[in-house]
Amino acid sequence: MTTGAAAATAARSACQPAGGQWSREVTDLARATTGALLFGIPLLYTMEVWWAGVRATPPQALVILALALVAVVVLNHTSGFRRTRDVRLADAVADGVEVVGLCLVLATVLLFLLGELTLDTPRSVALGKIAYETLPLSIGAAVAAQFLRESRDGDPGEEASDDDAEPRDASSATLNDLGATVIGAVFIAMNIAPTDEIPMLDSAMGAPRVLALLVASLLVSYAIVFVAGFSGQSRRHNQQGPLQHPLTETIVCYLVSLVVAGALLWMFNRTEGPWSVSLSHIVVLGLPAAVGGAAGRIAI
Repeated sequence: MTTGAAAATAARSACQPAGGQWSREVTDLARATTGALLFGIPLLYTMEVWWAGVRATPPQALVILALALVAVVVLNHTSGFRRTRDVRLADAVADGVEVVGLCLVLATVLLFLLGELTLDTPRSVALGKIAYETLPLSIGAAVAAQFLRESRDGDPGEEASDDDAEPRDASSATLNDLGATVIGAVFIAMNIAPTDEIPMLDSAMGAPRVLALLVASLLVSYAIVFVAGFSGQSRRHNQQGPLQHPLTETIVCYLVSLVVAGALLWMFNRTEGPWSVSLSHIVVLGLPAAVGGAAGRIAI
């Protein structure tokens, strides 16, 4: 970074209000979290990854975490986790530790929600499962920060460049959103629907965790489209129409994702049995379907 560029960056940072800095920090963390899910959700639903974690020794788990840190540091040094143009190696390492730590927490929470971790899980098994899930989540968080955010440095002028187009007609925008949700949900959930992971997870979760997973799916869907700072976010906040409000759009598109999940499970003969069991299977598959649906909407 040149002296002039460094001075300009420092001046811009000094002029920002504390609230703006906190808002940017929340956006950065939301982007990392949702980006981790966008790229890492399929492996969260893969039993072979769980079994690899069960068989892993603590030293192997630590090596996996070290690989995750190295991968994230390389990606951060290339592009930057936060909205800056120049990234020093020390900053990339610090941000890499933050991303991997965030993904450690995320993997732990998700594995607990999915019933793959309980309070009775041996520590070595828990460490192995968390480490093997943290690796793809961490790479996803770093990749999302590099390729999907709205602007490189957060300047209002640059951020607006993606969203200067006139808002679309409300009915057209709603149809586009619903279509994109279906396409994205199918793209992600079809890889998971025919597998044995859905009934396995559902049998280990119980009603409280299924309900918690439903709430988490809604929150993740909302965050991907309206919080994480991905491309088109500003324009989406300005869309008009009853179904284009962030809250109603999130709920409606989540319901569409559940319909897609149910249709895929039916297609692969996974809905046989009591309706309550089929419904909980749909909610379990609803998380990856909702993530895919949200990804489809930010892609249009």
